[in-house]
Amino acid sequence: MNSVVFDAIQVLLDEGKTPTVALTKSRLAQPVPMPMIIAAVSQYKNNPDSINNFIKTSQQPENTELKASQLDRIEQKLDQLLALLEQK
Repeated sequence: MNSVVFDAIQVLLDEGKTPTVALTKSRLAQPVPMPMIIAAVSQYKNNPDSINNFIKTSQQPENTELKASQLDRIEQKLDQLLALLEQK
């Protein structure tokens, strides 16, 4: 399953709303095929605990990659700023 869909379902749950296909689709951060949305919502409705298990297992690697990417961008900007200061 796509973690983006489960993230959208988690947002709805955090807001106290019951996930539906339409609500989940409206909360997506990026386009996802409709069958994937339907499957995720169905999975949640059949086993609400499955969303928690999926989010716990998939969340850590994504956060690590995101932090590394952000750190790389910050380092590049810092290098640019230091280069500008050295020129003056």
